[in-house]
Formats: sequence, structure tokens, C-alpha cells
Amino acid sequence: MKRQVQLLFVLLILPLLSMAQTKVNASEIIAKINRGEAVSYKNAEIEGDLDLTKLQNRKLKKEVEDKNNSKEYISTVTAPLSFVNCTFRGDVLAYYNPSEGVNMVKGMNEVYNTDFEKEVRFQNCTFEKKSAFKYSAFKQGANFAASRFSEEALFKYSKFSKAVDFSDATFRNDANFKYVDFPVMANFSGATFYDEANFKYAEFPEGVTFQKATFNDLANFKYAKLSNPVNMKGASFNGSDDFKYTKVNNKKATRATLMETYR
Repeated sequence: MKRQVQLLFVLLILPLLSMAQTKVNASEIIAKINRGEAVSYKNAEIEGDLDLTKLQNRKLKKEVEDKNNSKEYISTVTAPLSFVNCTFRGDVLAYYNPSEGVNMVKGMNEVYNTDFEKEVRFQNCTFEKKSAFKYSAFKQGANFAASRFSEEALFKYSKFSKAVDFSDATFRNDANFKYVDFPVMANFSGATFYDEANFKYAEFPEGVTFQKATFNDLANFKYAKLSNPVNMKGASFNGSDDFKYTKVNNKKATRATLMETYR
């Protein structure tokens, strides 16, 4: 009987153990990336800042002769990245501009960006601090489905080449997709935006789905260009919105027409 109880206890505790997150230092991940190794973690807690902007293959992309002596550096992640059900305790940086912080050096403006050559997967992950992918080029698929962003999700000017999935994602702060061109159908179905959802000047030439998405603050689609198929079925707009100069198939569109026609 005692043995049966022990066996039952083990069977009950195994699922809990499989769900528990193991701790991994961000420096370990950076070391793998620098070696060109594929990165794959599941149920992990990432400690420290995952700074992808200063990899060993970092190169000076261009130097602009101006009063600020501007320099742009590019790091490249050459192998696939896969994080499933992971928690990032520190910043996740694929973009960094020192001049935006308190450590700005007068007369010097350096920008550090990161490109991704292979598939990027941050599925069902939690970003507790900064998540910056501004200007990043995603040359393969990018999957952020069901992930939670505590601070601004910065994807301004990001370049996507393949599938983009933000379905069921939660944005507690600004979701910044300003000026992003989505070359294939983008998936934001079921996403929840608690602060501004910024798609100003964004382009969706192959369509987009916001089915059952929830906008609790400003839904900013000013100057956005959309093309069929556009799916707004079941979307909720609980805050303000800006659809000024928004176009669908090169025709003027408003929130009302989007909800009526493209549902």
C-alpha cells in the first residue's frame, strides 16, 4: 500500500516538474549564438539581459558624416532561435541606442541593431522588461504567439520577410509596429492591446487578421495600407481610434467600414 501511495505521488508530481522553469543565464545563450549554434529552450527562466546587439560578428554598417558622427552597427544571429514557455527577467535587446539614455556622449551617436537569418520563435513567453526589435530584419518566420509584453514591444521599422504570428499575444504597454511592412499575411488574432496599438504607416499587402483582437486604448491605423483578406470579425475597440487616411485596397476606410465590410 505504501509503495502504491509513493507511485501515485510520483505520477502526480511529474507534470508539475515538467512545467517548472529551469534557470538559464543570458550569457550562456549569447555564447551559443556566437558559436553559430541553434538555440532552443523550453520552460526556462532567462536571467540577465539578453543583449543581441553586440555579438562577435558585429560590423559597422555605415558611418554618416554629420555633426553627431553617426555610426550604425549590425549583429547577425545566424542560427535559429526557439524559446517556448520562457520567462525573460531582463531586457531582450535587438536594438540599442545609447543616445536615448542618460549615458549619451556629446557629438557621438551610435546605433546597434540585430538581424536574424533563420527562424525566430518566442512562443508563450513573458518579457518582464524591455523587448526591442526596432529595425531588425527577420529573414525567416517570426513567431511571438501567446507571448506577454510587460513594457513597450518595440518593432518600429522591423523588416519581416516571411510569416509573422502575434496571435493571442498580450501587450501591457505600447505595441509599436509603426512603419512596418508585412509582406505576407500577418496574424494578430486574439491579441490584446492594453495601451496604444501603433500601426501608423504600416502596410499589409497580403492581408491581416485581427479576429477577436481587443483594443483597450488607442488603435492607431493612421496612414496604414491594408489589402484583402482583412479579418476584423469579433474585434473589440474599447478605447479611441485613428483611421485617418487609412486605406484598404487603395480605397479610403474607416473603423466602421472595416467592421462592416471586412468581418
